[in-house]
Amino acid sequence: MTLTLHAHPFSSYCQKVLIALYETGTPFASVLLVGEARRALLRIWPLGKFPVLVDADRGMTIPEASIIVEYLDLHYLGAVRLIPADAATCLDVRLMDRFFDNYVSTPQQKIVADRMWPEGERDPKGVADAHAMLAAAYRWLDTRMADRTWAAGEQFSLADCGAAPFLFYADWVHPLDDTLPNLSAYLTRLRERASVRRAVDEARPYRGYFPSGVPDHAH
Repeated sequence: MTLTLHAHPFSSYCQKVLIALYETGTPFASVLLVGEARRALLRIWPLGKFPVLVDADRGMTIPEASIIVEYLDLHYLGAVRLIPADAATCLDVRLMDRFFDNYVSTPQQKIVADRMWPEGERDPKGVADAHAMLAAAYRWLDTRMADRTWAAGEQFSLADCGAAPFLFYADWVHPLDDTLPNLSAYLTRLRERASVRRAVDEARPYRGYFPSGVPDHAH
């Protein structure tokens, strides 16, 4: 097996795949996307987005974090399944995966990206809308997590691989509070997961890149 992941450890979408790889124990090589390696990525995936997985044995290049995890589950099933075999549970996993992508990661990235623009080019209305979206997403998730351990039930899945980094960084820009006990407990469980701790620790050296600095409550 020759799998190579082109990624950066501070990227939430890269962490999503790394957590999946650590959960399943799937062997892989990694290319750190800095300098020339970042530019060389364009030869592999012209859109330049990451992570990207290259499967040399199959001659396949797979972009997009969720698709990478599904590809691994299909072709390189590891110690655990992250895509349930049961169709109904699988649908719930995919729903939650899309929810964390669209309603947690997307508004969080809007807030962070806005901090990197010059003062006159910022989008206060867009940032306010992003905060409102996160607040609504948090409320829905708090209700959702009242009777389950993981995002789609009692089994750690693809959805949790994304939830971990997306909620981790969202909490930096729109902190969870005491009105969200179920969501807060879920984030604590994620942070305590060995695969998540490993991904977080590998990203620590790059925290200086975070615009406006890392908040005091960050773990």
